[in-house]
Amino acid sequence: MTAPNNPDTTTPNEAGTSAPGDPATSVPGTPRAHEETARSSAAVRRRRVRGDGVDLAVYEQGDPARPTVLLVHGYPDTHAVWDEVAGRLAERYHVVRYDVRGAGASSRPFGKRHYTFSYLMSDLRAVLDATAPERRVHLVGHDWGSIQSWEAVCTMPDRFASFTSVSGPCLDHVARWTRRNLRRPTPRNVRLGLGQAVRSWYIYFFQTPLLPELVWRAGMARPFTRALEAGEGVPAREGHPARTLPRDGAAGVGLYRANMLRRMRAPLPRRTDVPTQVIVPTRDLFVSPHLVGGLGGSVPDLSLRTVPAGHWVVRSHPEVVARWIGEHITRTTGGALTAAESRALRRARVSPGRRPFEGSLVVVTGAGSGIGRATALAFAERGAEVVA
Repeated sequence: MTAPNNPDTTTPNEAGTSAPGDPATSVPGTPRAHEETARSSAAVRRRRVRGDGVDLAVYEQGDPARPTVLLVHGYPDTHAVWDEVAGRLAERYHVVRYDVRGAGASSRPFGKRHYTFSYLMSDLRAVLDATAPERRVHLVGHDWGSIQSWEAVCTMPDRFASFTSVSGPCLDHVARWTRRNLRRPTPRNVRLGLGQAVRSWYIYFFQTPLLPELVWRAGMARPFTRALEAGEGVPAREGHPARTLPRDGAAGVGLYRANMLRRMRAPLPRRTDVPTQVIVPTRDLFVSPHLVGGLGGSVPDLSLRTVPAGHWVVRSHPEVVARWIGEHITRTTGGALTAAESRALRRARVSPGRRPFEGSLVVVTGAGSGIGRATALAFAERGAEVVA
């Protein structure tokens, strides 16, 4: 349900393009026309949507007639963390973002009970109904945006055509993964479990009453911004970190208090048939890459793609993230892919009978006979595409 006020939109003249009948109006197919199309895609339209007891700030780019991609941000970010990715996707898709409850220009309800998954799902459903009614959208989440997106694709899968998860696991899967490692305390399992426990230090801190809020309001925003650049290679820019960071950080701890311990203690059965891609930054300081272990058992259509990057990969490698989102969408909708894209996607697919070199391109010289021929045949038997 949208709020009664109209969306804030930028008219063609305000965007710097020509109005109909203007002598300078561009001819379709000319460089000027392409430039105007790019400007139109980049223009951001803002509106207010009524969520479950809160007002949500929603931002749209691109042609609403095209397939919709919904980008959900994490903690302690706002929709602006997606700026670089959204700009790239808006040339092909209708891109929707929103400030989740407690962040940015959206309402900040008081008390952890207002940040449970049930409220988050109601908000997300309201955004879907307002921006893409009766259409399945391509969902993308980062950090807590990904955590709540897992809940969405498992509880209302009919609303989504695909899902891309970035640095935010399904909490129920994490709980089962942890229990599985504890039941078999081999040196490797103990090492993996302890590794994730160390990465989760801040989650324990956020359970402390009042102290996290006081830290954020006492000036944590400045050291957080410096740490983001020093540890992630992500310099501050307009919009990220947001000017509202002290308030966003203080309000957002409700996400951790309302959901983390509850799901870790009593995980729910979770499964989804939505085609899912997990982008795994291998240098993530908060989410272990090993958390994807066993995920294929509850996600039949699963792809895993690794990137040598940190937690804020959507800022540090936006071109990679946007390209992989586009490739995943193209695959799930039956669109045309290049040979290189097809190979990459085949390599990323998780399947029980997958051969070790499936999706790989192998060039073998001297394959006409002898050892060269035997080598080419061996790679082919193991799933490789052989060029001899």
